[in-house]
Amino acid sequence: MERESLVERTGFAGTITDYAEVMIDQVRRQVGDKKVVCALSGGVDSSVCAAIVHRAVGDQLTCIFVDHGLMRAGEPELVNELFGRHFGMQLVSVDAADRFFAKLADVSDPETKRKIIGEQFIRVFEEEARKLGRVDYLAQGTIYPDILESAEGAVKAHHNVGGLPEEFDFELVEPVKYLFKDEVRVVGEALGLPHELVWRQPFPGPGLAVRILGEVNEENVTLLQQADLRVQEEIAKWEGYPDIWQSFAVLLPVKSVGVMGDERTYANVIAIRVVSSMDGMTADWVKVPYEILGRISTRIINEVKGVNRVVYDISSKPPSTIEWE
Repeated sequence: MERESLVERTGFAGTITDYAEVMIDQVRRQVGDKKVVCALSGGVDSSVCAAIVHRAVGDQLTCIFVDHGLMRAGEPELVNELFGRHFGMQLVSVDAADRFFAKLADVSDPETKRKIIGEQFIRVFEEEARKLGRVDYLAQGTIYPDILESAEGAVKAHHNVGGLPEEFDFELVEPVKYLFKDEVRVVGEALGLPHELVWRQPFPGPGLAVRILGEVNEENVTLLQQADLRVQEEIAKWEGYPDIWQSFAVLLPVKSVGVMGDERTYANVIAIRVVSSMDGMTADWVKVPYEILGRISTRIINEVKGVNRVVYDISSKPPSTIEWE
């Protein structure tokens, strides 16, 4: 299916780079002289959103990074370093991991997970915003595929679209909501964001919660973080890495029999997902060389306690989605 053009989505007939100035002006007119908080995850969409809003209203913006405990290994430290120090934005970092784990306890249904995470994000923002005085606006990096895939009867609810509670204290500011991911990257580069940030792989708002099939708890998250770290380290060495849209590990809700040394094991299964795509609406699985897959498998099984089997996902979108949940 051919995607809509920028002019069909926005009514703007210029280039994506020119549209950056349109978005800045729209935010400036919407927010006026009031305060705005931005939901910052460190991903491409929220980072570009933050840059647009900061360009529009300056110190009226406070970025809030909620560490829900579901990020990749080392991600919270990276976000705090990059935005709090490098970009000089006002940044509030909130450690809310215990809160999210408590709410997600015994929850396995993927849509329920997304809605819980979406609501808790908003509640944390409300609490933090009250500490700043009156805040009227919440900026977030919703993009066009989020809206399309969250439409009634569509694929899933995104935490920043279908996962929002019906009532909350803010008016939303969503400057990039009519852009596809590749267009968001172009805007990010036009605004001068670092290349390595602009071209980061997409990461789901609900984090590793949608890459753990089954209950989300601290033990499962730690296991998946360590498995995923090995995926990232090994796949980044491949010459085909720049053409990858996403590469990640998934913790499956099954265990399998194995043998380690002279002992029989009954341990977890990790699935590896590597896809290529232009905008995330469709995707093909990547033919990663066997030797790289072999190194990933060997490292995960040998170095991550509790895993004795690794499988590779060879499904394209459609019919499969990129994420498993």
